[in-house]
Parts: sequence; structure tokens; C-alpha cells
Amino acid sequence: MTKVPKVENQQRATRTSEPLNPEPLNLKSHMSTNHLYSSGWREHTQTSQKTHPSRRPTPRAPLVIFCSGVILVGFLAFFLAIPWVTEQTGQAEIGSSSMRKARTTKSALERPVVLDLADLDLNSAHLSDRMVLERGGEPLIVESSINPALQDYVADLLQKSHTVKAAVVVLRPDDGRILAMAGYDAGGNGERLCLEADFPAASLFKIVAAAAALEHAGFTPDRKVYFDGYKYSLYKRQLKQTRGRYTTEMSFKEAFGSSINPVFGKLGIYDLGQEVMSDSAERFFFNRSIPFDFPVATSVVHVPDDDFGLAEIASGYNRKTVISPLHAALLVSVVANDGVMMRPWLVKRVLREDGKVLYRGGPSKMTNSISRETAENLKILMRETVTHGTCRRSFQPLRDKKAFNDVELGAKTGTMNDQTGELKCDWLTAYAIPPNGEKGICVAVMGIHGEKLGIRAGQLGRIIINYYFSS
Repeated sequence: MTKVPKVENQQRATRTSEPLNPEPLNLKSHMSTNHLYSSGWREHTQTSQKTHPSRRPTPRAPLVIFCSGVILVGFLAFFLAIPWVTEQTGQAEIGSSSMRKARTTKSALERPVVLDLADLDLNSAHLSDRMVLERGGEPLIVESSINPALQDYVADLLQKSHTVKAAVVVLRPDDGRILAMAGYDAGGNGERLCLEADFPAASLFKIVAAAAALEHAGFTPDRKVYFDGYKYSLYKRQLKQTRGRYTTEMSFKEAFGSSINPVFGKLGIYDLGQEVMSDSAERFFFNRSIPFDFPVATSVVHVPDDDFGLAEIASGYNRKTVISPLHAALLVSVVANDGVMMRPWLVKRVLREDGKVLYRGGPSKMTNSISRETAENLKILMRETVTHGTCRRSFQPLRDKKAFNDVELGAKTGTMNDQTGELKCDWLTAYAIPPNGEKGICVAVMGIHGEKLGIRAGQLGRIIINYYFSS
């Protein structure tokens, strides 16, 4: 390899903008660089033209003519092509519009059609997680939230309850889904008992009155209350504010747990009044239509303005306040769900036989009936019902089980004779919440008893709760 002189390397290093292999200069044909900068550009040009005639500029006319012709031909071609381009663009837009329309139509067909579930014949179906119901003679597939094993167990239990009529609703308080909904009628008409509101609410209404007392009258679970006479009766003389030799003193939670009528009678007269009780009842969805997948009869309460009428309503000691078993489960769900009443629902999806979805269901909030603090205080009252009150005996087997040591139990009972006095309506509404708060349930049990008492509502509720947590 030939050794490159050191000077040449230095020159290349200082002239990096030049090509690496520049063409050699023809010194005979070019003036020196010094002459170029000393003589000026005009002198250099003149000298170059004289010295090198071959470098004179070529005439530009033919080139201009050629370029003009090319441009003219281009313009002509453009204007001649406009109609064709417009036609093709229009066709493309029409095609694109048609595709968009087709996609829109397809999307609209894929969305579930709004279906009025009231048109479905629920009476003819045995509730399960998958049913076939009819609408106008057309069979439809209904997927539901029903727990089939629990539903069958409850239905069989009611058949063996020795009651004239009975109804049970089991739901999840956190999302409102129905897990079981069964009715029994010795006459064979028990399918819709859970949705009928022909039954006196009795002392279940004490939940509403107690919530109003806690939230509007400054009551606490430990506040002292007083009454005279028998605790399950309600006479005008028991509603006086005087305290005598035979006056009984207890806490508000004890009065709730033992369902003391005179205490709640005086509460309605002296602490709540017509307006507060009416408002509280409405917030618990009395006198209002309950949104559900199937029609539910409205639970009714008429709050009068006279003293004894207020006492009867607040204590539940009347036959005019009526409620449905579904609504009874919702009452206790408010307590278990921190004051929030979720919309009850049963239907997940409704499909045609070809698989097309006509309806989709799911959880949704219905209302905030009470504050979280009021709900916590109501839990104290309802736990008292289980530990020392009207549910103590029926729930004792659960409380004795190790598996239920950490399960929170709360309840309210109610009893009221019908108008004839021949039949007795027996109620339980209860909740059972495990430690993690998940998969808790609310149970409402209604039993109608004849001359002979069947299995009481408290016992039926305890058996159902035990089965649910054991299965």
C-alpha cells in the first residue's frame, strides 16, 4: 500500500466539505483562484467565453416550447378527466354510504329490543335459573338469577309447613338479585303470593317508625323509654306520658327487639307525627310502585292525624297497613345494605329460540332510604331481636352453631289476625351477613295459619338461612 504523505492527510482533514475523490483541475483551462477573486465575476465570465467558446449558453427557446406543450397537454387531460372522476367519486360515496347504512342497521339489530316483561306468563312457570315462558303464544327463553337448589328447597319446605298460605323471598341486599321466590297455597293458587300486597304488615312497620325516630327525633339504641300495661296490647290509657308505680323502663333497642306496642304508639304521637311518618314510609317505598321485572302490588299505609291513629300506625297494630313479601325483604335489605335500597330483579336475559336477545337485566340502585348511621343503629335494634327479643328462640340453633359465630344476624317479626279473626298472619324479615360482607342474604317469610298453627315464620326463616350457608 502506498504511503499517503502527511501533508495530504492534513489537507483532507481540513476540507471535509469537499468530495473524497475530487476531479483533478485542468490548470490550462481555468484561471487561478487568486485571479478569480481579484478580477471579479464579470471579468471572469468574459474571459471564460473568449477562452472557451464551447461553454456559451445554448438557446433556450426549444426547451421553453417543449415545456409549454407538456403543461398544455396536462391541463387538457385534467379538464377532460373531471366528469369521469366526479362519476367515480359519486359512486364511491354512494357505496360508502350504503356500507355505513348497512353497518348501522346491523348494529341496531344487534341491540336488545325493549321487552315488557309483564307480557310474559310467569304463573305457568316453575321458577328456575332457565325457564321457557310464553308471550302471545311465542315461547321465550328466560335466564334468571334464581338459585335452583335454594328455590327447590324453599318450595318443598313450604309444602311441608302446614300453613294455609305461605310465601318466601330470598334476595341479595348488595345488588337486589332474587335468589328464591316461592309461594304456597293449600288451594293451589300460590304462584304470585310473593308479589301480592294483601297481608297486614303488622310489626314490620316498626322498622319504618324506628328509622324515623333515629333519624328525625334524636333517638339512640340505648335511649330509655317507658310503658305501662301489657307489652303487646295498645290501649289509650297506655299512651299517656305519665309514669307510675307499674311503669316499665327499658332501652329503645329492647323495645324494638321485643316489639313493645305502647312504646311505639307513644313514639308516633309525641315524637314523629303524621308528616314525618308519611315521609319515612314513602322513603321505604310504601304507597309507591316498586320497579320489578313483573308487576308487584303496591304496599299501602294511610297515616292519619289523630293521636290513636298515629299510635296504631307507628306500632303496626292495625290491619290497614298492607305489604307484599317482596317488599318485606326490601325493608330489611335497606338495613343490611347501609341504607340503600337496590332495585329487585330476577331476569338476566330473555332470548328468542333463534338466540336473539330481547332483554337484559341487572342491578341498579333504587333509593337511599336512610343514612348509613341510621342503618348501623337499626342493625343494633335488629340484632337485639335475635339475641333477646321475639326471634331469640327460633334463631337459637343458628347462634349455637360454630359456623355462625361470625355471621351477623338481624330480624324483625310481626303477627296480626285477619279481619275475621280466623286466620293469623305471621311474619319474619331477616338478614344474615358473613364476615367478609359478600353473599349476604335477606329473607322474608309470610305464613297464614288457620285453626292450627303450622311452622312459624321465624323457624322457616332460620331453616332457610341454615340451608343457604351450609350448601
